[in-house]
Amino acid sequence: MHVVYPLVVSALLFSIGVYGVLARRNTILVLMSVEIMLNAVNLNLVVFDVWLRDRLHSGQVLTLFVIVIAAAEVGLGLAIVLALYRNRQTIDLDRLRSLSEPTEPEPTDPGATNPGPVDPGPDGIQPTGPGSAAPAGAALSGEAGAHSPPRTQNPAETRGHTLAATRTRQSRFPAGSETDPRPGDAS
Repeated sequence: MHVVYPLVVSALLFSIGVYGVLARRNTILVLMSVEIMLNAVNLNLVVFDVWLRDRLHSGQVLTLFVIVIAAAEVGLGLAIVLALYRNRQTIDLDRLRSLSEPTEPEPTDPGATNPGPVDPGPDGIQPTGPGSAAPAGAALSGEAGAHSPPRTQNPAETRGHTLAATRTRQSRFPAGSETDPRPGDAS
């Protein structure tokens, strides 16, 4: 058999793999395309090993190493795909361009009051989190917060755990009521 035929098949396999990596948007199809490219390399290694009549069969040994690396790559790649799907509910590559976690918009509550602007610290950074409250002289009306900069979210609030628990607690026990379990909030 002439060496050109397997090399043409290998080139076609590699071209199909490159097309799959560049054109596909599904992560699993991209991983499959990478595997097709690795199989094209394996075919080249075996063909040149047979054609050069190598006594040590180094092309076939390298092929075994490539197969082992490809198996490890598939295992790691599928683990990453599963983790991405669990966190973002998609494996579409166009939606996975940014490394940041998706943020959920804070639900609007028409009955909630706007605490007004928060005074930035000495370094100019606006404090956030559970311990940062508006200064004592800040107005609690909606008009005071109309010109304030957007509030940065606490990382726990972006997932909705703390915010939802607080809102549920406030709806069950209004501040100042007889059944309010929060000490010192009834002022």
